[in-house]
Amino acid sequence: MKPFQLPRWKFSSCCGHECGYDEAHEGSRAGATRRDFIKGAAASIAGLAAGAALPVEAVAQGRTYPPPPPATSPVDGLIDFHVHTAPDVFGRALTDDEEAALSKDRGMEAVVLKSHTALAADRAWIARRRVPGMKIFGGITLNGAAGGITRLKDAPSGIKVVGDDGKVLPAVREVLKECGAQKLVVETGHSSGEEALAIIEAARDAGCDRIVVTHAEFEVIGMTVDQMKKAASMGAKMEIATLGALSGPQAHLAFMRNSKNISFKESADHIKQVGAAHFIISTDLGQTANPSPPDGLAWLVGGLTSQGITKEQIQTMGRENPGKLLMG
Repeated sequence: MKPFQLPRWKFSSCCGHECGYDEAHEGSRAGATRRDFIKGAAASIAGLAAGAALPVEAVAQGRTYPPPPPATSPVDGLIDFHVHTAPDVFGRALTDDEEAALSKDRGMEAVVLKSHTALAADRAWIARRRVPGMKIFGGITLNGAAGGITRLKDAPSGIKVVGDDGKVLPAVREVLKECGAQKLVVETGHSSGEEALAIIEAARDAGCDRIVVTHAEFEVIGMTVDQMKKAASMGAKMEIATLGALSGPQAHLAFMRNSKNISFKESADHIKQVGAAHFIISTDLGQTANPSPPDGLAWLVGGLTSQGITKEQIQTMGRENPGKLLMG
């Protein structure tokens, strides 16, 4: 009677190491003896347990695995001041309540919904009822679809807010007076850096003390550091948005390739030169095929911290400043 024999098989570790036994080739180079197999398997297991050095190829393979989720969400307690959601005339990945629920799941404090074509304040009220415990805000963008800055039915598609003399138009001042009376947040929209400064001055004259320069770094605004410092001296906050870091000639979506890329270093330099007390961070995300807003905000936070921005500064720009604007 033949003694008990191991079948032909081999043991493979999770990182690709193999040792095996083939009875038909016992003693040959291709197949180890039973003793060699058992010794090799034991050595492999011991090496894995002890964290023994692995071949370069195995190490490289191991690095392709994603890291475990962080113990604490990098966006825990933060506020996204600029989110685009469905329904909309543009492609949006998430509805109002889906985005709010996702942000709540990541531990965020609040989100601000924005639509270029419709009122978002009423939608925010409905979304709050559908996602209890999440703070959701909305507003109105005074584009032609909303009647323009004067709220007239026949408002032109291109809306001027500053006259040829560099002064804010009377119709704009009327809106700013109402914003001041109602303690609303005023955003400068897609006005240039120079126009934004004029709007800030007029807004302060009208009693507004909650003012934001919409994505101040974007090319359409083009605020210089000196303009940022002047805006800060008048009490305005500058918005830094994830979409700027995603944009540029190499962007994965065509509509973003016509815009300048705003690197994390550039944004970090602005923060260091002007001061975190004068900024808010947001995403300007929600477009179909872009990262979700919570993931985009986490990416922005990671990028800024990699450039020397501290966790305390992130809290200032991502929680304290926007919190005061919305709820202060």
